[in-house]
Amino acid sequence: MKSLFPTSLSRKKVALFFASFLVFIATLGILFYEGTKSTVALTLNGKEKVVETRAGTVEDLFRELNIKVNSKDYLFPPVETKVKNNLEIVWKKAKQVELVKDNEKKTVWTTADTVGELLEEQKITLIPQDHISVKPEERISDKMNIEIKKALYLSLIDGNKKEQKVWSTSTTVADFLKQQGIILTKLDRVDPPLQEKIKQNAVIKVIRVEKVTDVVEEPIKFAVVTKKDAKLAKGEKKVVTEGKEGLRSKKFEVVRENGKEVTRKLISEKTVRAKQDKVVAVGTKILVAQVSRGAAPAGGKELYVSSTAYTAGCNGCSGTTATGINLRANPHVKVIAVDPRIIPLGTKVYVEGYGYAVAADKGSAIKGYKIDVFFPNLSDAYRWGKRKVKIKILD
Repeated sequence: MKSLFPTSLSRKKVALFFASFLVFIATLGILFYEGTKSTVALTLNGKEKVVETRAGTVEDLFRELNIKVNSKDYLFPPVETKVKNNLEIVWKKAKQVELVKDNEKKTVWTTADTVGELLEEQKITLIPQDHISVKPEERISDKMNIEIKKALYLSLIDGNKKEQKVWSTSTTVADFLKQQGIILTKLDRVDPPLQEKIKQNAVIKVIRVEKVTDVVEEPIKFAVVTKKDAKLAKGEKKVVTEGKEGLRSKKFEVVRENGKEVTRKLISEKTVRAKQDKVVAVGTKILVAQVSRGAAPAGGKELYVSSTAYTAGCNGCSGTTATGINLRANPHVKVIAVDPRIIPLGTKVYVEGYGYAVAADKGSAIKGYKIDVFFPNLSDAYRWGKRKVKIKILD
């Protein structure tokens, strides 16, 4: 018995020593494991966080944290950077934004915090007259839609109104006019056309068109109608009926642009008052007296006058008498020129030394008791010369 007790006690000491050794080894292992970790400061989308990791690279760390890094994201330092103690890592997830500028769409990735920062990033400068669908100070959200319309400086001329200078974010001429509160009628025209896109410094003209009816009254001139009258001496005229003007009403369709007439179309006309033509009787009776070699007729009023002679071709002569006798065509007629106040035109006479004749002509030099007798040739006229003769008035 004495020999067994000490042996059992020795075994217990060995077991205790062995257990203590295992605890020491385990503790040493834990301390070694913990000692290989690195402390890293993370800023993830603006939120700060401190982690301890045994990851070898930044990429391994983000895989460990179950964070997927996109190539569009902001990351510093890069994914291949070795992780070490007290490393600071900043990651900002990129957001997808649809940017529509003057109807042109573009999808961009950005890590900007606000719309204003995004515009600066895209080098887009706004002026107060521009239109943007969201405020520049608004924060960017994923799949945000931002619409920008750049303002254009334009000139507007509406009819006869004074030219206006305006800013507009409209795309087409039609949109611009609607924005300006301009209402068009069916006849109005616009230059450039409504569907045309607006350009910087464009001039938009609104041509105001109107159709009106214009009624005009105008006179109808009467005509002068002549009719032959055998009772009147040839060349003598007599008014049978006085002429009167008529009246015509015309209706026109008038097109005006900005108040100025551009076209006038006759659509109807009617006679308000008929015209009355002037009727003039023209004598055709030719009074011709032939030479008579007989004695002077008995009876009749006798006159003593101064006489001269002329021909159809005399200086200033037309060849046609005041009563219309063509002396060149009728060279053998007997005609005398008289002063109608003494011997009326058309009077039949007998001239001593000349014969029967008719007072069918007059002249500026034939005044008072003076006559001019007609001869067909110049030699006979010279032979007659100037003499005082007796004449008889036959009717």
